[in-house]
Amino acid sequence: MSDKTGVVSEDTSSRLVVLFLTYRLYILGAASLFVFALVAFALYHLTAEVRYDEVLAALSATSWSAIALAALFTGLSFFALILYDVNALDHVGRKAPFPSVAVTAFMAYAVGNTVGFGPLSGGAIRFRAYSRLGLTPGEIARIIAFVTLSFGLGLLGVSALATLAVAPRVAGIIGVDALWLRVIAGAVVAGLAAVFYVGRNGRVLTMKGFRLRLPDSGTASRQFLVSALDIAAAASVLYVLLPETHVGWPTFLAIYAVAIGFGVLSHVPAGLGVFEAVIMAGLSNAIGIDQLLGSLVLYRLIYYVLPLLLATLLLLLTEMRQLALRPGVAEAAQLAGKLAPALIATLSLLLGAMLIFSSVVPTPDTDLDLLSGYLPLPIVEGAHFLSSLIGLLLIVAARGLGQRLDGAWWVALAGAAIAFAFAFLKAIAVFEAALLALFIVALLANARAFDRHSSLLRQALGPSWLMAIAVIIVTATFILLFVYRDTNYAHDLWWQFEFSEEAPRGLRALLGLAIAASTLALSSLLRPAHYRTEGPTPEELKQAVAVTMQQDVADANLVRMGDKRLMFSPSGRSYIMYGIHGRSWIALADPIGAEEEFPELVWQFVGAARAGGGRAAFYQISPALLGACADVGLRAFKLGELATIDLAEFELKGSRFANLRQSYNRGLRDGLTFSVVPPGEVASILDDLRTVSDGWLDHHNAKEKTFSLGAFADDYVLSQPVAVVRLAERIVAFATLMVTDTKAEATVDLMRFAPDAPKGTMDFLFASILDYLRNEKYARFNLGMAPLSGMARREAAPVWDRVGGALFEHGERFYNFKGLRAFKSKFHPRWEPRYLAVSNGTGAVLALMDVTFLIGGGVKGVISK
Repeated sequence: MSDKTGVVSEDTSSRLVVLFLTYRLYILGAASLFVFALVAFALYHLTAEVRYDEVLAALSATSWSAIALAALFTGLSFFALILYDVNALDHVGRKAPFPSVAVTAFMAYAVGNTVGFGPLSGGAIRFRAYSRLGLTPGEIARIIAFVTLSFGLGLLGVSALATLAVAPRVAGIIGVDALWLRVIAGAVVAGLAAVFYVGRNGRVLTMKGFRLRLPDSGTASRQFLVSALDIAAAASVLYVLLPETHVGWPTFLAIYAVAIGFGVLSHVPAGLGVFEAVIMAGLSNAIGIDQLLGSLVLYRLIYYVLPLLLATLLLLLTEMRQLALRPGVAEAAQLAGKLAPALIATLSLLLGAMLIFSSVVPTPDTDLDLLSGYLPLPIVEGAHFLSSLIGLLLIVAARGLGQRLDGAWWVALAGAAIAFAFAFLKAIAVFEAALLALFIVALLANARAFDRHSSLLRQALGPSWLMAIAVIIVTATFILLFVYRDTNYAHDLWWQFEFSEEAPRGLRALLGLAIAASTLALSSLLRPAHYRTEGPTPEELKQAVAVTMQQDVADANLVRMGDKRLMFSPSGRSYIMYGIHGRSWIALADPIGAEEEFPELVWQFVGAARAGGGRAAFYQISPALLGACADVGLRAFKLGELATIDLAEFELKGSRFANLRQSYNRGLRDGLTFSVVPPGEVASILDDLRTVSDGWLDHHNAKEKTFSLGAFADDYVLSQPVAVVRLAERIVAFATLMVTDTKAEATVDLMRFAPDAPKGTMDFLFASILDYLRNEKYARFNLGMAPLSGMARREAAPVWDRVGGALFEHGERFYNFKGLRAFKSKFHPRWEPRYLAVSNGTGAVLALMDVTFLIGGGVKGVISK
């Protein structure tokens, strides 16, 4: 009974883990939204004595000199942020032109600070930009890790030092004993000092097989100074916007650092609400809440919105040919153009939120009086109501803009144009209209970047986008309740239509927005069952084989198995072969055919997978495809390394292959003979090959595999040359050869031998194949991939690489990783990395599980094997 209970418990736990991994983003998104809702509720009660007019008065009381000073400190902070990336590149040992690094870092922080979630994060932008500058996914991951860790440690160090300096003052403000504050701050400083001392010479720490190289004293000191400059400048932006107060700058710096930390930990986009709540809780005893709210609104506009607008202007400037053609600027301009979709998508999201928020705040009385003299009330009411819905439309379009959809471009352009007109009809909102005009100009100037044909409405919104919309709606609800706090809410409000009745107008706009957003969310969450594409028709298979024979990748002959689905480019000159298991649409290796069509074919595949409710993944792709995968928002995870032999340098008579030559000569002495049977003659020996294959499978207690490997299927074996080894006219071993007409590459798929074949038969077969291919003038031989080979286990290596490296080092009981690498190393090959590209870390794990099931023939096949 206990054994059965244990099995059930283990099975239940496994299912729970799989469920969590599958719906992890939804669970985390719901948790972040719950935290944000609690914060919004707390803020509503914290501002119980504050009125909207008081906040406006505090805003108007801020001097222009304070605003200019805040803008100056914003520029200083972003300069420090650019230095984060400069130091990170130096740490990983790579160089890049400073203008390109500056453009990438500035846009990454402008986007990441504003929205700070998944598809529009700074990390995604860095991956797209740095991959185009020649950095590998591992190096980019180390850059992102370096930047993230530097900011975290810098934040800890600055806040701890500031707290040590002004502990009594901070304690008086937040109500905590000063001694405890100093103890905690001192412990943090001591811990950071210990790390600094241990890594002073770039020391390498080894922990359970993992190696971590700490930054040397120079790098650590330089980065701490950069972090301190960044945090101090960012804090100064808000500090100069505050009214006159007895709170000193060091005290404020400590509170600001804590607020930033909580905002980051909350996972709410841009820390919205969480940051404000901590600042207000820390300073409410020293500064009036109404003044604090006014300063916080200005801080958000200057530190978050202003850089995004400047980045958009920078993007427009790069379109000027005279500027873009200058030496040193051309590369940065080209890079900015590549990042245009992400930047414009972020601006669309920001403008959508702006339209929603403006629909729940009152219009200035002077504007209403002017409008009432020229426009009928229904026009004003309709413009006000529809503006909020257009705001939601721009948020939805932001997702498509990030994916370069032409449909999203048209929707955003039309929506922004209508909203521009409504800005004057619902209120004389000049600032709002100016931002919409800038957005329209950016769309028109970069129209050629949005060239992907796909329906905007066919694709469901993911958890990150649904959470972002929910956060915006909760924020709009908070603003509405705050602005009209003194309004007596009753049923009659819904039917009050007057120029002076603005609370009902805001309620109706919010209700319409909530209904539209709920409908959108339900349609995304309750979409029809995922559709599955059909397998290839005989005509499609024939077309794919014709394309295969005219290109250089020998492994493309796996298409002959007919077990994979096919997706052709519009021209029919290229295709992707893929399989589907669970929610994973898994493309096998790079696309096949015309290389210039690969980027759009990648997008075509990803779009089809998303439209079908699936998760797109590319398995065993080469570095050449990483840029195209980054453009569609996929992350790369290293799988191992592919080994290839330069056949022009292969010579059995040479000393490099002495062991292989000995095996070959031993086979000759044993009476083994080698020959290659062309496809047209394989039928005459097919039964003999099947006998060898069946004996090999029985001897190894194995079953046929699929997807990334061939199986002994008659049509498949008959379609290719077969290398055979005979002993006294009996076939004792064979290998199916995969070749193309270009003779650029050759490889083998099925390699099998009879159980009674002489020892060393397979070495004889392999040596004979290499010698034969060399004489036939083939350029290289594909030895296949060594899984988990070449995974980084040191410095700031990604977790994926470190886990893979540990498995390679210590996982011999599960798979002969090191033995396979050692075997292939005997041929002195050239190693090239191979990757899995998928949407995120969890998606990579699930995609690999689905690949395993595809290769093994499903869950039952994997278990039985």
